[in-house]
Amino acid sequence: MSVEELQCIPYALAKTLVGAVMEEEHLKDSNRRVLTVYGINDQELCWFDAEDILVEMAASEGGVPKNEDEMKAKAVELILHQIPAWAVEDLIGKVRPEKK
Repeated sequence: MSVEELQCIPYALAKTLVGAVMEEEHLKDSNRRVLTVYGINDQELCWFDAEDILVEMAASEGGVPKNEDEMKAKAVELILHQIPAWAVEDLIGKVRPEKK
């Protein structure tokens, strides 16, 4: 990945394009968990390292919620603010076809 700044889509757009965020085992490291983001078309868009999200959540929220449902909800909210534009380019084209 280049050192250029990652362009993220607006939160409101992410809410309309993201269908689910699923916690899954890392493909190559069974000791790591990833949060895979799926679009409304059920295709994988991108993924985030679960540990990185928890660390970021702890820093921004003053800790990680003890309630598992609350923790998951906050993780999804954090992820929705960080969806890279490159991950949804194809999906945006399908949702908003260009006028000709």
